[in-house]
Amino acid sequence: VLAPQAAFAHGDMGSPAGRAYTCYLEGAETPKSEGCKGVVAENGAASIYDWMSNRIGDANGRHKELIPDGKLCSANNPTNSGFDRPATAWPTTQLNTGDLPLHFKATAKHQGYFDVYITKDGWDPSKPLAWNDLETQPIAHVENPQETGDGYELPARIPAGKSGQHVLYTIWQRTDSPEAFYSCSDVVFGQQGTSRTAQLQTGKPEAVTVT
Repeated sequence: VLAPQAAFAHGDMGSPAGRAYTCYLEGAETPKSEGCKGVVAENGAASIYDWMSNRIGDANGRHKELIPDGKLCSANNPTNSGFDRPATAWPTTQLNTGDLPLHFKATAKHQGYFDVYITKDGWDPSKPLAWNDLETQPIAHVENPQETGDGYELPARIPAGKSGQHVLYTIWQRTDSPEAFYSCSDVVFGQQGTSRTAQLQTGKPEAVTVT
């Protein structure tokens, strides 16, 4: 099966892995997790092959205007609707609180800024993500971040006291275009993660298989 060639293919959170990149690591044809199996059942394998293209072409900062509650992880794109499945369906990456470098994996680089938000304490992971589930202030706001060989490094600070399962919601807004990209990363504090990149302490984790 040939992977579709996306006309606008630019990136997803790599560490901790976003949902689209998580499914790509699992394999578009034979995904392992409930969330990724749901994406294939709902949208087909193309949305996984195109893991780097969850976008709105004319966003121009109008994220809340264009994306309704429950559609944050798909950016209200019906071809990616499977990514809006609740957090309980997705494998997690273990994080620690405090200062932590995040890594955005980009297949094309652009001028712009990143905002990374984390869910509030007490949010309900059994429901699709809503704007009000996110903390008001981002854990990272980075303008024209440091480039790496395959993307960007984003210095973040995870608030103390976070425990259990959470979602990191990443917005990459280009400033050389109105285009923006969106990503949901499922993470966990205080217990072992279950994703192929199960633990992120410092820097980029090695891909490991968790059984």
